[in-house]
Amino acid sequence: MCLILFAVQHHPDWPLIVTANRDEFHKRPTEPAHYWKTTPPFLAGRDLQEGGTWMGIVPKPLYFAALTNFRDPFLKKNPAPSRGHIVEQALGSAEDTDSFLKKLKEEGAAFNGFNLICGTPEKLFYYSNQTEKSLVIPSGMHGLSNHLLDTPWPKVTRGCDMLDQALSKGAGEEDFFLLLQDRSIPKDRDLPDTGMGPEWERILAPLFIVNKLYGTRSSTVLRVHRSGEFFFTEISWDERGRETGRVRFTGQSGVRP
Repeated sequence: MCLILFAVQHHPDWPLIVTANRDEFHKRPTEPAHYWKTTPPFLAGRDLQEGGTWMGIVPKPLYFAALTNFRDPFLKKNPAPSRGHIVEQALGSAEDTDSFLKKLKEEGAAFNGFNLICGTPEKLFYYSNQTEKSLVIPSGMHGLSNHLLDTPWPKVTRGCDMLDQALSKGAGEEDFFLLLQDRSIPKDRDLPDTGMGPEWERILAPLFIVNKLYGTRSSTVLRVHRSGEFFFTEISWDERGRETGRVRFTGQSGVRP
């Protein structure tokens, strides 16, 4: 996952709304979101190359987890375990989130840089192995890309503003997907410098990335209503930014410690 825009305890009817894009090489095999045969069963896509995932939920009681990579080619470890297994472990953990994150802090240095969001609509946590500190995410609007939480990259600030405006207008699911398809490229002076070089910084700068080698592979919208009902929809995209498939799941959630 490379962009997560989310509102937690920000809307009176929707305690958690997540809109997210997963950017990846097009040649990397992927399975769309589905229920995994795990205990507890959880809903997520699957990276068929390494076996992990980037975002998912345990439906009942509802528990959410998602991960982005921290982009810095100069800090890359090779070999390193797949970061997608962190989300898998978070969703499958029988421990409370504090205990899980404490264990993750002990093991986090083995992975390349990552950011993890996990928890319930009532209490979401953020952890990055670049800071080795975890925190409870305050209520409000937040954005996460390939740096730390709420780092003001153009795609993060633009995305959060667009999400806030959409919520204020009573937007529905399709409006959120339109938001995620924004292809605006910021001016060069506003681009982040992550060591990729100007050409790739431009390619990676929009919310929605279209490139024949690497781009937005899927978009996901998760909405959790105050009644406990959840809506999880994922759209898959090809290298030209064309929709190739859509899956949608609904259900009733609950409360997890």
